[in-house]
Amino acid sequence: MKTTDENIIVSQMFSVSKSELWSVITSHEHMIHWFFEDIPSFKAEIGFKTKFNVKAPSQDFMHLWEITQLIPENEIVYNWRYEGLKGNAFVTFQLESIKKETQLIVTVNTVEDFDTSIPEFKRESCQQGWEYFIQQRLVTYINNI
Repeated sequence: MKTTDENIIVSQMFSVSKSELWSVITSHEHMIHWFFEDIPSFKAEIGFKTKFNVKAPSQDFMHLWEITQLIPENEIVYNWRYEGLKGNAFVTFQLESIKKETQLIVTVNTVEDFDTSIPEFKRESCQQGWEYFIQQRLVTYINNI
C-alpha cells in the first residue's frame, strides 16, 4: 500500500440493526470470532491501544492499533501500523441505516507507504484481505449468531 494508491473501500449490507452490527464490530467477544482471534482486548474508546501478533506465510506481523475517532454506532477509526515495519494507515468503519438493513463501509487510507516487497502489503493483497474479513467472515459470523 502506497500513499499514491486509491483507498481500499469494501462495502457490505447486513440484515441487522446498526446497534447490533456496531456491537459485533466493536466488541472483543465478537471480534475474536470474525476478525483476528489473537486480539488480546478491545475497547471502542478514543485512545485505546492494542498490540497482537499475526503469523503469515512471509513473516509475523505485530499489529499496533489505536482508536483515533469514534462516533458510537456510526463510525470508528483505527490507526493501523506494524511494529518494526514501515507504513501507516487509518481504517474507518462506517455504518449507515438503509431501510431495515445496515451498510458497513470500510475504508483504508494509507498515510505512509508500506514496504510492498512484502507480499501482504501489496494493494491487491490488502483489498482481498478486507473483502475476506468483511464479505466472508463477518457475513458468515452474523448469519450464525
